[in-house]
Amino acid sequence: MKLARLLTLALFLAPFAHADGSSVNMVFTGVNGANDGTYYVSPYYGTMNGQTVVLFCDDIRNEVWVGETWTANVTNLETALTTSNGFANTRYGGVSGSAVFSNAGVAYEEAAWLTTQFASHPGDLVNLQYALWDIMNPGTYSNSDVSWWLNQAALDYSSINPNNFEIVTNTGPLSLTGQVQEFIVQTPEPGTLALLLCGALALAAFSLLRARATA
Repeated sequence: MKLARLLTLALFLAPFAHADGSSVNMVFTGVNGANDGTYYVSPYYGTMNGQTVVLFCDDIRNEVWVGETWTANVTNLETALTTSNGFANTRYGGVSGSAVFSNAGVAYEEAAWLTTQFASHPGDLVNLQYALWDIMNPGTYSNSDVSWWLNQAALDYSSINPNNFEIVTNTGPLSLTGQVQEFIVQTPEPGTLALLLCGALALAAFSLLRARATA
């Protein structure tokens, strides 16, 4: 039973390594409850090809509903930064009317950095979400707390590993409005994923040997 559980964990983690550039089936499953009185804010929850993921929304101009399903393109941030026209399948790097179209790489890196701050600042989720929305649609929100987060993102975005972030955008001809919201998903570092898989297999082998020894 333990072996089966550990192997299931390994299989659960493995798909993250194969999502880039692919089309996936998304389901929006829920919110964390924090809100500004009008909108719920990140982190949100969903599934990607049946696998549970945490979603961070960078897109204030569109909507999504609990239970909604859609097909999305997955763009790895590192791949997009190092590939010509790599943001073509993203909302704000693929639609010429986007305010950050000419500087999409930096905008998405700053947005990715902001997603790393939600867990350590649970009391400031609204301002973090406002900043995340404001990066892609500048001027949407303006207060001193949002400005502080935007400045921090501009200063610290280079500290992230872009390979650990994926942009999830609905398929089909893209537009700035009238579609499903775009999200950023954090993924395990390749080295971390490898360690987790090796650890799971090692624990499985140990459990199997101990079970045989006590049989």
